[in-house]
Amino acid sequence: MCVTKTRTTAATANSAAILAIILISYFMILLDNSIIFTALPRIHAAFDFSPAGLAWVQDAYTLVFGGLLLLGARAGDLLGRRRVFVFGLAVFGSASLLIGLAPTSWWLICARGVQGVGAAIVAPSSLSLLTASFPEGRQRAKAIAWYGATAGIGSSLGLVIGGALADWVSWRAGFFLNVPIAVAMIVLAPRFLSPVARAAGRFDLVGAIEATLGVGSIVYGIIHAADAGWGSPTTVVALITGGALIAALVYTERRAAQPIMPLRMFGNRERVGAYVSRLLYMGAMIGFFYFITQYLQGVLGFTPVEAGVAFFPMTVVNFVVALAIPRLTSRFGPVLPMICGVVATLAGMMWLTHVHVDSSYWAAVAPPMILVGAGQGLVFAPLTSAGLARVVGADAGAASGLVNTFHQLGMALGLGVLVTVSAGSGRDVHTAAAAMTAQVRTALSAGSVLLGLCLATVLTLIVPSILAARRQQAGLAGAPALEIQP
Repeated sequence: MCVTKTRTTAATANSAAILAIILISYFMILLDNSIIFTALPRIHAAFDFSPAGLAWVQDAYTLVFGGLLLLGARAGDLLGRRRVFVFGLAVFGSASLLIGLAPTSWWLICARGVQGVGAAIVAPSSLSLLTASFPEGRQRAKAIAWYGATAGIGSSLGLVIGGALADWVSWRAGFFLNVPIAVAMIVLAPRFLSPVARAAGRFDLVGAIEATLGVGSIVYGIIHAADAGWGSPTTVVALITGGALIAALVYTERRAAQPIMPLRMFGNRERVGAYVSRLLYMGAMIGFFYFITQYLQGVLGFTPVEAGVAFFPMTVVNFVVALAIPRLTSRFGPVLPMICGVVATLAGMMWLTHVHVDSSYWAAVAPPMILVGAGQGLVFAPLTSAGLARVVGADAGAASGLVNTFHQLGMALGLGVLVTVSAGSGRDVHTAAAAMTAQVRTALSAGSVLLGLCLATVLTLIVPSILAARRQQAGLAGAPALEIQP
């Protein structure tokens, strides 16, 4: 009995270590993705960037990250997920060091692009390692809940940490912080992560090129539209090229023996709904972070660190709710938390559309932030699980790559659309604060539309699929169609 207890304790400790390595590595990427927002004013001052040049500090990362995600996921399947995961950490950590040491603007932008390469490798590898390390059922549900909590918290906590470091130390400190984290994970990963068996086969080179250039072109077109408009020739050419390459990718993948993006991934309504819902949800959320950060600093007069701390109530609620997700889904199933999460986020976003120049943070910003935080905590884990629904082990890398690809596409598309939509607002006002407030209200109104579409997708694609699968599994084909709890 003592031996059995010892083995159980060791297995639990080992599972905790595996989960910690995966989540810390994923958190590092998410942290860096949002830490840049509060650091941008200091970077602008340090390098005297033009507005378009400054945008590329973020866009170089987003472009490469989004474009290489499917390739990074497939590399993990073929070369070994643990090996690829460690390599991605090395690339990300090295690029972070180069950013912190950047002497010129071009160096900084190039290093951000290299950092995007590392992120495109680590993000899908972390999710596929999680899927491979925890058996389906309670263990995996709990691990995915932590993964979802990390996804929600990383974005908001990055603003707090980025603001504090930019104010008290330097904008470079946020990037130097990644280096010891990456080194520690590189040392620990081979010790605790089991080497997952590599899939037999070879790279679908044509598909990889089409996927990388197609997604990259779409992301570039969206990014360019934010500055030059949707009618710009460059924007139009980039979007048409991206669409043509994605169409060619679909044709290629139908014929490929070992596709980089298996089309069977889109044969399940629950997974398709999860991908589309994630894109729409992240499109709204990136606008929330981008515009509320500007409102806090440009209208309410917060410093970078104060603006970061202002997101703290949201972060705390997000964390508490996300950790409660395993218990909630165990009692109510995934459907109710997912719906409530999108509705809570939508309510918070619509509330924020009523901010004014003279609004109080505690009355007009903090309460809806709490709603948004609760919504994030409820949504991310069920959406992630839906994106991996009924995926066999051989397709874990492809499924996780698609989850992360739609996550990044949503951020790029959302920011491009919301910046473009809000650009014409506030032209008839007489103060900069009033103009910024008008832009924020317009952008968040458009973000509310995206969340409305997200809710419609959840209700029409994900919910019916989950309920039908649960009824079939339980042998209750004749159960009422409106039953919510599986």
